[in-house]
Amino acid sequence: MSTTDRPAMGVRDILRLPDFRRLWAAQAISDVGDGLTMLTLLLLVNELTGSTLALAAVSIALAIPPLTIGLVAGTYADRFDRRRMMIAADLLRAAVVLGFVLIGSPDLVPLLVVLAFVQASIGSFFTPARGALMPHVVPAEGLLAANSITQATRVVAGVIGTGLAGFIVGVAGLTWPAFVIDATTFLASALIVMGVSPNVGRVDAAVRAAASGTGSAVVEGLRVVAGARILWTTLLALAISMLGLGAVNVLFLPLVVEVLEVSPVWLGAIELAQSVSMILAAGIVAALASRLSPTTIVTGGILAAGVLIGLTGAVTAVWQVALLLFAIGWFITPLQASVVTIMQTNVPDAARGRVMATLQASMAGASVTSMALAGAFGDVLGIREVFFVGAAIVIGGGVLAGVLYRTAPRPVTADATRPGARPGLEEALS
Repeated sequence: MSTTDRPAMGVRDILRLPDFRRLWAAQAISDVGDGLTMLTLLLLVNELTGSTLALAAVSIALAIPPLTIGLVAGTYADRFDRRRMMIAADLLRAAVVLGFVLIGSPDLVPLLVVLAFVQASIGSFFTPARGALMPHVVPAEGLLAANSITQATRVVAGVIGTGLAGFIVGVAGLTWPAFVIDATTFLASALIVMGVSPNVGRVDAAVRAAASGTGSAVVEGLRVVAGARILWTTLLALAISMLGLGAVNVLFLPLVVEVLEVSPVWLGAIELAQSVSMILAAGIVAALASRLSPTTIVTGGILAAGVLIGLTGAVTAVWQVALLLFAIGWFITPLQASVVTIMQTNVPDAARGRVMATLQASMAGASVTSMALAGAFGDVLGIREVFFVGAAIVIGGGVLAGVLYRTAPRPVTADATRPGARPGLEEALS
């Protein structure tokens, strides 16, 4: 689908689309529940065990599915009704989350880890199905705005969910109400998705008939990425950038508390500063889309983030950290929205679920690898030095993206929403 023949749609235009409003509302509600459960799980494990090892086990259980099961889940998003897959995932997650209510002693923490893994695994089916469904709900010229408002809403929902978790656990001293509320959000999400037009979720019968085995389908999806420079360039640039960003995320707390020697209370204000700018940035995406291509936004966003991260490593006061994080937020939302838009508009519909799953897996893999290395390098090099190294890696990812995007060929654009269509590149290149 070409995004150059028609003017870019803004957020207001997107919200006039009934099916998008339903998908957006469903995602927002479940994101609140996710934020609520994430913090509550960590608080529960810490209360029952007081063990950092147990906390790490829960974090790993949540991180592994996108790396493994996610790739397989993408093949199913390309074969079966995506709308029904989202509904089934919501209903199953509602049941699994209620299982957390049973965890009341240290002996049951291993069960909690298993349930966390199962919940994240089911979520790995939901994400590619939703990503693959979006181009059938929103016109190509509106995808950037749609993805932008989705990213901004995810930030708001996460903050709300985290705040609810702190209130419920802190005031009531109980964790089970948080899990019940999360289960309710999944049920509400499923009901809302049921209202989406049934036809938009169906996969073409010819595509289902031609489907190969799961392993072969995963390989075919990877071949789609490898065969289009805009796709593998985007994934490679993001993976490199995440190697730098992951380390920074791990060492952010030590920078504030140990290097700057200020209270952890400041972390909330700093996170709020970035969240505010990410939300505000959603409002300028339509203006950016009318002037810049998604690839230009990705390149510029990565480069700007790298420079700002480097400056963060040199701060001498906590207010400077808040100011820099506020600045970074302005680039993150357009960057994230542009990446998803590139994947949606440059992939044939028959492979879109697998490519979205590959994006999810590559980001998770790079982030986990970076976080695993961050602690060791922080001790050896120093916290500030890791920020500088991380910034250099991120900037390297941005430079690589700019070079590879600019030298990519410009084939004839095809309608990527048609079954069997070849992915077009022209509309995403500047």
